[in-house]
Amino acid sequence: MFASLIKNVRERSEKRRRYNRLTAEIMGMSERDLADIRGNRVDMLRGVYKEVYGG
Repeated sequence: MFASLIKNVRERSEKRRRYNRLTAEIMGMSERDLADIRGNRVDMLRGVYKEVYGG
């Protein structure tokens, strides 16, 4: 039971780190960078959330 709790905390922590890393990368993109790749910041952030957390 304790081991599964620790495993769950580690998995959640890793997901949070990955989410933060990816969102920081997206937020760091300039409007010009987004235009060059025809990207939409909101859609990209939504995609990151789905990729990391599912849904």
